[in-house]
Amino acid sequence: MLSDGVMGGLSQGRMTRADVAGQPALRLEGEVSLANNGGFLQLALDLEPDGRPFDASGWSAIAFDACGPAQTYNLHLRTNAVTRPWQSYRHSFDVGPEWQRITLPFAGFEAHRLDAPFDPKTLRRIGFVAIGRAFHADLATRSIRLV
Repeated sequence: MLSDGVMGGLSQGRMTRADVAGQPALRLEGEVSLANNGGFLQLALDLEPDGRPFDASGWSAIAFDACGPAQTYNLHLRTNAVTRPWQSYRHSFDVGPEWQRITLPFAGFEAHRLDAPFDPKTLRRIGFVAIGRAFHADLATRSIRLV
């Protein structure tokens, strides 16, 4: 679990394992605050335990099940080209109160504050992110996979 506190922001959240709508899930919950140049909470998952890159070139998308109060969230990807905390490849998605399967093609991710094209051969981390506006974040995810 990461927050904007690394940059002086005031967002507060937590990551838990919980049963959500009858399914086991990882849950990101908390308050996203724009105060003090803040504005995000992130549930980050390294793809390899030692942080080295994972070759995802055999797949074309990331899929997962998600639910929560109707909101828009982001999925951020980090590769070897991402060298600064504010850089990532980003894709937005919407959730609702019922579990839904979401598939985000790699081709739909946009580089944020970097010029390098996305290279799935050097994928290191995925992050579910509540970002950019003050709100109560409550996102449950499960069954994260490459497709």
